[in-house]
Amino acid sequence: MRIDIMTLFPDAIHAMMDQSIIGRAQERGYVKIETHQIRDYTTNKQMQVDDYPYGGGRGAVMQADPLYRCWQHICDEAGERVHTIYMSPCGRTFDQQVAKQLKADYDRLILVCGHYEGIDQRFIDECVDEELSLGDFVLTGGEIPAMAVADCLCRMVPGVLPEESCYTEESHWNGLLEYPQYSRPEEWHGRKVPPILLSGNHGAVDDWRTKESYKRTYRRRPDLWAQFDESKLTGKHDRKVLAEAKAELQAEEAEKNEE
Repeated sequence: MRIDIMTLFPDAIHAMMDQSIIGRAQERGYVKIETHQIRDYTTNKQMQVDDYPYGGGRGAVMQADPLYRCWQHICDEAGERVHTIYMSPCGRTFDQQVAKQLKADYDRLILVCGHYEGIDQRFIDECVDEELSLGDFVLTGGEIPAMAVADCLCRMVPGVLPEESCYTEESHWNGLLEYPQYSRPEEWHGRKVPPILLSGNHGAVDDWRTKESYKRTYRRRPDLWAQFDESKLTGKHDRKVLAEAKAELQAEEAEKNEE
């Protein structure tokens, strides 16, 4: 997978994306993340990329032409129009399901990072295929959202992580939150690792983790729990584990009510 990021701050992108797991994945050729300095595509000596908004108002707007020249260079290099995403608080919310769909549909993407009061709508209308947001809040620029999207997509590329289960068993992959994790020592500050994790019974451990995933989702994200489709649990054992999780939740609630 290749991701091209249009930005005013390429060094900020490299400082993060050239490190750790994604950095090693790039070195090994599993993924490629290229940054493009939008200022390099200006036609004025000042390398100005923004100007006052028509209609008045505070701040400045990124101009369409430098953005277009940068975008066109990437597409020319690719030999085709590349699916282009503008990181914007006005876009649809990015989540794991969106990430899975993008990963399945595209081998190459362009991520556009805006700044100031945003970018000229004409560039969006002509070149952007979709807008994505990390959530209902506003940041000073699109670099952090672009890196988040790039990281999420790249970690699903075969070879980036040791095994597929490294991401398929994590939060949100199947619409649930991940179970709690523990490491050494067995006791820390008086808090002990759940005995089942020390039992060596892998089947029992798997069941415990599944139940904890159900319970955590129910407690913390009732919106996700409401969307959980129990009918997909076709196996008798899977239905039994879910029933046990529900019984444990009911017991916890009853205990709280007694208090």
